[in-house]
Amino acid sequence: MSVTFLSRVLFVGLVCNLLSCVPATQTGSSYSRNEARVLQQVKIGKVLEVAEVVIEGTKSGAGGIVGGAVGAIAGRNTGSGAGGEIAAVLGGTLGSVVGAKIEEARTRASGREYTIRLENGEVVSVVQAFDSKNPISAGDEVKLLSQKGSYRVTRLNTAGRS
Repeated sequence: MSVTFLSRVLFVGLVCNLLSCVPATQTGSSYSRNEARVLQQVKIGKVLEVAEVVIEGTKSGAGGIVGGAVGAIAGRNTGSGAGGEIAAVLGGTLGSVVGAKIEEARTRASGREYTIRLENGEVVSVVQAFDSKNPISAGDEVKLLSQKGSYRVTRLNTAGRS
């Protein structure tokens, strides 16, 4: 197996690995398998304010590890002897930094911070990923759902309520 072929295989592995780091959406209408069929506590409230936020991407280290490996192999291919070894170290270092940055950027999400006045008068705030299919605006009546320390906000369906 040639070193160039191995470099390509590792590069494809880097891309696939980084894409797998993308977290499941964290909107009010998305649930993990573990959250299905679990009792949730419900509070009703009214949205006072909606602010745009950025939910930072993951920093698991996977991007840096794979990027470092790809960079080291690519650097090693640039020369032989001590020069190739130095290039491998530099390529690995640069690849590690770039891989980590790619992972964080690919997993970053646009979010919203919802400030909500609950029916009991308490004011709370929840941040979640933005769902363009079900946007929530100031003035909307919402449900604040909680289970195991995790919270989500969904618009309250008020059709037919009097």
